Amino acid sequence: KMDKLQWIQNKMRDREQLLRQCNIWRSFGKKIVFTNGCFDILHYGHLHLVAAAANLGNVLVVGINSDASVKRLKGEDRPINHEQERMFQMASLLCTDAVCLFEEDTPEELIKTIRPDVLVKGGDYTIENIVGADFVQSYGGTVSIIPFVEGYSTSATIASIKKL
Repeated sequence: KMDKLQWIQNKMRDREQLLRQCNIWRSFGKKIVFTNGCFDILHYGHLHLVAAAANLGNVLVVGINSDASVKRLKGEDRPINHEQERMFQMASLLCTDAVCLFEEDTPEELIKTIRPDVLVKGGDYTIENIVGADFVQSYGGTVSIIPFVEGYSTSATIASIKKL
């Protein structure tokens, strides 16, 4: 019986480990789904997206923006939770199979490395502005947009905490 902490930590991969794992999954005919985000303060909207993404294949890989990347995208006050904490939280979810940090502003290089069968983003995106969509479609992969769950955002959560 595997220790639960070990089970979570085993899902946290660097790019090279992730590529090897994806090749193993692919050799078994598994359909690999990829999504990404900052996932700074996990909320219902994030959890809904991740669960819905997991339904689109056999294994779910989640790319997580590094702290430096989040700062560039969201501003100096972010992230609230550090990258290792955000990775651990995402890896703790039953529906995730692997999580990987990326330093770049976009997950494009990570997408090109693992070549997912399905690329997923939330409903605040359109196919035209999803990074990696053209690449995934170029080899027959699909791009899926999960409808946005209104009323949930990390920024709104932070704003409500500041009011306390």
